[in-house]
Amino acid sequence: MRDLAPNISNPESTRVFRVGAVQMIFADSMAANGAKIERAATAAARKGADAILFPECATTGYAMDFGSLKQSAVDQALNAISQLAADLRVQLLVGSPIFRSGRLYNALLVFNRSGRLVHAYSKCQLTPADRQWFSAGEDVSLFELDGIPASTFICHERRYPELPRISAMAGARILFHPNAGMDSLAVSRKKRGGWDGMAVRAFENAVYYVFANSVGPQGRGKWSAGDSKIVHPSGKVLRIANNQDEATLIADLKMADATGKYALESLEHPRWLAAHWRSLLPKLLRKARRTDALFEKRFPGRPT
Repeated sequence: MRDLAPNISNPESTRVFRVGAVQMIFADSMAANGAKIERAATAAARKGADAILFPECATTGYAMDFGSLKQSAVDQALNAISQLAADLRVQLLVGSPIFRSGRLYNALLVFNRSGRLVHAYSKCQLTPADRQWFSAGEDVSLFELDGIPASTFICHERRYPELPRISAMAGARILFHPNAGMDSLAVSRKKRGGWDGMAVRAFENAVYYVFANSVGPQGRGKWSAGDSKIVHPSGKVLRIANNQDEATLIADLKMADATGKYALESLEHPRWLAAHWRSLLPKLLRKARRTDALFEKRFPGRPT
């Protein structure tokens, strides 16, 4: 990852970047989820998507006994996704459990166009259901897609605005949010319509927001509201899915509109606080590099 600095003049800001957000009904096996990922990625790639986001735990589904999950099964699924990214020449962002040093993490994995794993973010703010199986991550996300700085946080973490804020300060211009809703049907129905604060995250940071959720019955009597969406930095919802069906949303992001204006202005005033924000940015970059290096050798992709 190159150094990302506030007020950077990025030639990529003039481009249009096409993203996809895939809304999934989770299947009852990793093989079936893998087939769904392949079909949706192939369809989105044919429509010219540069990057495609899948939900939290897309490889496994969320309502499973993660205690029985084997590293070999996860690696097999992720190797298939690595190969798929290389075959389609597209960037894939896929939610999946991942093992590291004998521990299981709830992660979002980013594969580049050659199939190389270039970023792995582990959820740090865990729900009680997460804590039954997963260890908490210790990093803030920052990575690049075709030279465009981006960041991610997972599901429940949308309630922690400091995560997207500091990433936007460091240069992120697209926020990717994989989700796996696990509520009662009654609660899920009330969530329909996009009134969930995501447009606020886009607006307050002046960046794009891409949200990919599961949908429908999730097992164990739980449901997911769907409502996947792509939001403009103004807060306008560009695309939104329903709360019943699988869908793939496609939108063209005019990167000149993603200025990060409000996040960058927080690096100037109030000065006493701005100094603390600025001191954190180099630490964020160093941690992002170290974390990504742990995984790159496991999924190296094809030579470019």
